[in-house]
Amino acid sequence: MRNLYDILGIPTQASASDIKSAFRKLARDKHPDANSGTRKAEDDFKELNRAYGILSDPDQRTLYDRGEIDELGTTVRSGRQQRSSPFEDFIRRRRHPQPGEGRTIRIHGADVSYTLRIKFMDAVHGATTHVSMTNGKRLRVTIPPGTRHEQTLRLKGQGMGGVGGGNDGDALVEILVDDHDLFIVDGDNIVVDLPVSLSEAVLGGPIEAPSVDGPVKVTVPANANTGTTLRLRGKGLAKANGQRGDQMIRIQVMLPDKGDPELTKFVRSWKAGETQKPRKASQKDN
Repeated sequence: MRNLYDILGIPTQASASDIKSAFRKLARDKHPDANSGTRKAEDDFKELNRAYGILSDPDQRTLYDRGEIDELGTTVRSGRQQRSSPFEDFIRRRRHPQPGEGRTIRIHGADVSYTLRIKFMDAVHGATTHVSMTNGKRLRVTIPPGTRHEQTLRLKGQGMGGVGGGNDGDALVEILVDDHDLFIVDGDNIVVDLPVSLSEAVLGGPIEAPSVDGPVKVTVPANANTGTTLRLRGKGLAKANGQRGDQMIRIQVMLPDKGDPELTKFVRSWKAGETQKPRKASQKDN
């Protein structure tokens, strides 16, 4: 069985930040969805999550570094190097308690980790999916509306089983949200760049714009410029209080793809009386 540090491609003295960074990179590369969903891809991904689950937990990492647990998180006995499960340890301690140990020993189950990639719109509106955890459990995961990139969902009691009345561990599902072709997340808000023609920018008027809830009608103000921002209230990401952020529409003025003789003629005649100096502020500093 491969060394956990080798699985993550990190040295044994790696920091917690190094471990998390290496895991995130490998999770993107090795995710089954990015590897045709083959059985090997699933096994590699489970191995990766198992390695991260142990090394990201300071207590489990210490036990692993000391050789007290193996790559599966199973206790390793000294001497004959026989492996024992948490349940076997519990029975042994009940029958032969060590000094200072009580007759009742409760062992809390270990947490298990998983990384789940989801589509942008599933993060915005919420979704339900299923994941196979490293402990063999197949869980139904509800993704709440407004889920953020790298947010971790905690599923209580879905980790490794506890022993002697100890609580079961939790399943920790880290969410990685795919980028969208149009929309960008900025805090609670969603930002989209909206191209408009020169005539639409100068004259203004109603046009159709995309939103995460579908197309909406917006009014471009007359003399709008690139960078002019329109706000759609309540069209952003869901917040913890049940409300939603806003959608910000940034105007991008687009000139014709090909030269327009009439437009060129007009601009030349208009230029003669032009008073605008757009670079005035920057020229003062030179």
